Amino acid sequence: MPSVRHECLRIAGDKVATERSFEVRYPFTGEVIALAPKATVDDVRRSIETARRYRCRLSRHDRYRILMRAGELISARRSEIARLITLESGLCLKDTHYEVGRASDVLLFAANQALVDDGQVFSCDLTAHGKKRKVYTLREPLAGVITAITPFNHPLNQVIHKVAPAVAAGNRIVVKPSEKTPLTAFVLADILYEAGLPPPMLSVLTGDPGEIADEMLTHADVDLVTFTGGVAIGKHICTRAVYKRQVLELGGNDPLIVMDDADLEEAATLASAGSYNNSGQRCTAVKRILVHERVADAFIERLLAATARVRYGDPLDPATDMGTVIDEAAAIEFEARVIEAVAQGARLLTGNLRRGALYSPTVLDRVRPEMRLVREETFGPVSPVIRFSDIDEAIRIANGTPYGLSSAVCTQRLDHITRFISELDVGTVNVREVPGYRLELTPFGGIKDSGLGYKEGVLEAMKSFTNTKTYSLPW
Repeated sequence: MPSVRHECLRIAGDKVATERSFEVRYPFTGEVIALAPKATVDDVRRSIETARRYRCRLSRHDRYRILMRAGELISARRSEIARLITLESGLCLKDTHYEVGRASDVLLFAANQALVDDGQVFSCDLTAHGKKRKVYTLREPLAGVITAITPFNHPLNQVIHKVAPAVAAGNRIVVKPSEKTPLTAFVLADILYEAGLPPPMLSVLTGDPGEIADEMLTHADVDLVTFTGGVAIGKHICTRAVYKRQVLELGGNDPLIVMDDADLEEAATLASAGSYNNSGQRCTAVKRILVHERVADAFIERLLAATARVRYGDPLDPATDMGTVIDEAAAIEFEARVIEAVAQGARLLTGNLRRGALYSPTVLDRVRPEMRLVREETFGPVSPVIRFSDIDEAIRIANGTPYGLSSAVCTQRLDHITRFISELDVGTVNVREVPGYRLELTPFGGIKDSGLGYKEGVLEAMKSFTNTKTYSLPW
């Protein structure tokens, strides 16, 4: 039976959305750029059942070749794909070109990992109770299907971080990208098919999560659910996907901590990039800037200068540094949180300007940890400065939210660095770098409300996507 792939997108012109399609809009202007198919529960069942019946016969070299070829195709179409991501997300071309480059890295690392022999050998004559045997291990793809649900903020990279490791490990995967940014996932699927991937190994379904997501969580043939998105939805998945593996990446409230010995120019540059790249819509964006009170005024002066250099506006203008946020509702929420913080005593130093989905880079001082702006995850281009008096207070504030994804520290002192690495309750501590810095190969993920501790990144994802089998031989 052929795979349930995806319907052709209909570029919007005179057409209007039907009952089984929905509009995709360009956040900067609000215009409809495409109609995407709205999958049904039957579509989900058919995709999962088709994938379940398929048995991957691809060798390690076959998988390597497919992933490498897909990377070549993506690189060749970099400008085209970047423009598509911009049109559906409102992210500026600088950000979307970078995202396409990262996607090529994911494919490269996944391809190379497909070639790695992942087995181990254990001698059994290590104790008086042992025998002259050896135990061997090997990793096998899951017997069932992987389902993946991805968010809007990286329409290509969030999808490819789940698909590429699945392909490298020989799994079958059904993906539901965000209904806000569904288009790029179709392009990725077509590229992988063109590169030689058997269609039953990957299906892309788009539509209303309220209608189809539950089937992706509960279907008997699903062995693993991988999700990136909000905490509330992640916890809902935990209650529904019972007795299935779950890899949940649930966002963060990441601090950048600036100590009194820090290079303030470097710290301000990191704060600006960490706050405004990708319009601040990254789980590892700088969400709180904790600054030692001795250097706070000097740091803020430099942060304001760095913020003033950020050109925001038309996402399709190659000179733009920051485009829109995902939609007007998100921008309205950021504006409201800033107004609330100012009413509670924070000082607005620049920004909080909104036009539709376009929201300006925004800096506040005298923010307190209990304000909603920093107590919850504010998923946009806001730089809230919280002052502290010593390292104990900095650690206490940094750990004082339910999140535990990533962090960054700016200091020259090794004793401070070792304390931060030891005492910050997060998945990652980056020294003199933004919280989100990583390679696509390295482990990535958080604890507490940022995730269950299982990591993403190509290598860790492949571990989650496989079973370890042991066997022994009498030699």
